[in-house]
Amino acid sequence: MDNNLYDMIFKRKSFHLFRNIGNEKISEEELKDIDNQYNKLQPLDPNIKTKIRIVKEGSSCKRGQEYCILFYSEKKDNYLQNIGYLGEQLDLYLVLKNIGTLWFGIGKVEEEQYDGLDFVIMFAIAKIDSTEKFRKDMFKSKRKELNEIWNGDYYKDIANIVRFAPSACNTQPWIVEAFENELNVYRYRKEGKRGIMPKDRVIYYNQIDIGIFLCFIELCLEHNGLTYKRELFIEEDHEQENNLTARYEIN
Repeated sequence: MDNNLYDMIFKRKSFHLFRNIGNEKISEEELKDIDNQYNKLQPLDPNIKTKIRIVKEGSSCKRGQEYCILFYSEKKDNYLQNIGYLGEQLDLYLVLKNIGTLWFGIGKVEEEQYDGLDFVIMFAIAKIDSTEKFRKDMFKSKRKELNEIWNGDYYKDIANIVRFAPSACNTQPWIVEAFENELNVYRYRKEGKRGIMPKDRVIYYNQIDIGIFLCFIELCLEHNGLTYKRELFIEEDHEQENNLTARYEIN
């Protein structure tokens, strides 16, 4: 992945409302660049077809954004994780360009299909006039304690970064088992906090969240000069409390 994306982990924030962001606008050149950049991103599964559409109108997302980026995908095993993984790379790339973002899970679209692909989720985006309006200190963000998401004494420096990955309604649905040369990543499901997320959509959004989390893990591994081999797993029962999503063999 792009080495510049790691530093954007510390800068990015979710713009739940695009207010007091200045008068700059996303240019036509930048819109073309976003589309081109998406096509260069590394997918979690290269066998799943995906596309994006950038639209000004036509969604129920009313947060003061300039545009929405709509993500479409084939429905295959791990397609939600794949969109999360791709989307977070794009998220961090936009931050690099001083474009603010919001993963907007409850947004509705007029076109549920595009080029034979199904709508998955959207971003709201807008140009931000100053880097000062992005996050100043990521470590002040409210997240689960390290021991809630990370089992084992290995790679704690990485753990303390990846725990700040964004997730739907801040559910943080992940647990990692860390060994000397291996990380096992689980999607953790537990009844409880879900904010405005409909109960029957929790599993759906949390699978996207896990893709976001895997993006953070891999950016951190690569930043630390660690090479790895990733193995993906297919969830056989989405209702289980712990579903093994990925295993990383680390060299």
